[in-house]
Amino acid sequence: MTDWKRLKVGYSPLSADFSQPGDRRRFCHYAESRGVPYEIADPSKAYDLVVVTEGGDLSVWSDYPRGKVVFDFVDPYLSVPRTDPKGLLRGLARFVAGQSRRLQLNHWKALEGMCRRADAVICSTEEQRRTVLPFCHNAHIILDIHSMYGAAKVDYAAGDVFQLVWEGLPHNLVFFREIEDVLRGLASRRHLRLHLVTALRYRQYADKYRSRRAEDLARHLSVPVRLYEWNEQTCPLILAAGDLALIPIPLDDPFAAGRPENKLLLLWRMGVPTVVSATPAYSRAMARAGLSMACRDTEEWRESLEKYMDDEEARRDAGRRGRDFVEANYGEERVLAQWDELFQSVLT
Repeated sequence: MTDWKRLKVGYSPLSADFSQPGDRRRFCHYAESRGVPYEIADPSKAYDLVVVTEGGDLSVWSDYPRGKVVFDFVDPYLSVPRTDPKGLLRGLARFVAGQSRRLQLNHWKALEGMCRRADAVICSTEEQRRTVLPFCHNAHIILDIHSMYGAAKVDYAAGDVFQLVWEGLPHNLVFFREIEDVLRGLASRRHLRLHLVTALRYRQYADKYRSRRAEDLARHLSVPVRLYEWNEQTCPLILAAGDLALIPIPLDDPFAAGRPENKLLLLWRMGVPTVVSATPAYSRAMARAGLSMACRDTEEWRESLEKYMDDEEARRDAGRRGRDFVEANYGEERVLAQWDELFQSVLT
């Protein structure tokens, strides 16, 4: 086991105030659980180990001359086509927003450079790991830790109004376009309500510019909606009270479809039955849990929603299978052990 008291550890977070879930659910939770002392990383200082997230200044940390570096790189940016307009502007946006000290116009090259400098890279899917291996051979797949969510669903009966739930970043509300026609059709035959847990106000463009309201996106949805401000205390209670959770993803979007199964595992940990788009990560998780709730097109979405809306026992079975799967495969100690293995690969 690593003797952390002998090491000076720096952490370059996703957000300066640690408001991003990726800070609390990843290294910071590990550090608290294992008693790892650390400070906000300063590139001018010498560290034995620095953990750099995607929110860090890649233009600086990719050239950091001291100590060991772990890059917590959980998003599939390297899978995005090099012609993608957002990808082409991301490097400039980071520089303008002050996230990069030096201008790196080619964000793909910046990420590749960070992977080359890193002594280990943390990935979130097998597909992403394959994109990282050409630049860093020491790549580990580690998902989020959700053990702090204690709420659990116990009642699978539905009332006169069927309660659908969703949790996520507000700009991802546009993903409901994937199932808009399906929801509209179901709402014409049954009372539905969609509960959305998100940030009620947010900023576009590197999270700094053009303040927007989630309400402006939600009002275009084809079913009655209730919005809730996301916070760590009430979020699990709202989700666990839902009859069925939804995770629609545009399968033709390489970035969105390339993300891991974290959100599904969070819902399963609470025993919430969940219908998802058939991304590679969600499809694998469903297959391993013995469930068929990953949808490839609108017809499969319609069939799945009709089945689970009409069948209380099917919802109960799906919720229990999901919870059993997470407890068997993603318990806190198991994920912490993956972090232990990661750091041993770097520090020994």
